[in-house]
Amino acid sequence: MLYLHGGGFLCGGMRSHLRLVSRISDAGRTPVLMVDYRMLPKHSIDDAVDDGVDAFRFLLAAGYRPEQIVVAGDSAGAYLAFMVSLTLRDRRLPTPGAIVALSPLTKWDPTRKLGHSNAARCALLPGKALEALAGLAGLGDERDRVCPADADLSGLPPTLVQVGSHELFLVDAESMTERLTEAGTACELQVWDRQVHVFPIAADLLPEGIRAIGEIGRFVRAVVPGRRAG
Repeated sequence: MLYLHGGGFLCGGMRSHLRLVSRISDAGRTPVLMVDYRMLPKHSIDDAVDDGVDAFRFLLAAGYRPEQIVVAGDSAGAYLAFMVSLTLRDRRLPTPGAIVALSPLTKWDPTRKLGHSNAARCALLPGKALEALAGLAGLGDERDRVCPADADLSGLPPTLVQVGSHELFLVDAESMTERLTEAGTACELQVWDRQVHVFPIAADLLPEGIRAIGEIGRFVRAVVPGRRAG
């Protein structure tokens, strides 16, 4: 598994996500490469995507077949997981065998998210966070970029999407699932009752987090054939 951490493209990393990724690795019975990608404001989101592409190519060079690799991420990292997969396809490089997206950001335009009742419901990521992110990261121009939910999604692999029913990105998760299904991708959407943004990261406290990670493991074991080539 190639894992891209969340943190609004501004923060997060190995330390913040080590326990979550370790649990996912154990549940999926698969090694995980977590990418320490370049972040805003010093670097661009395109730089982060390129880092994910380079990490995927590193795994290929290490002997893994593309169909053995799951690209995964949470929140902003889930955005990157989709964009890395799309970039690989568009560059006519091998593409992953599956995608796992936890509480994914899939569309920059905040209109639908801010108009949803969850905008004032999720304690971890309230509606005001989108405006704060735009201000801190200077994302005004980013709203015009191609987002996963608006891209040509043909050719993407089987995908698991997990999201909490009370979180801001529920709208993005639902719309992305619809688009993937329309494009012919097998996509499983799991909406976890009354859970907040990226709730599996709190698996030490939340039984639902443990169960959600178990579901990720089930999905990974079902879609990833074998281990390494050679």
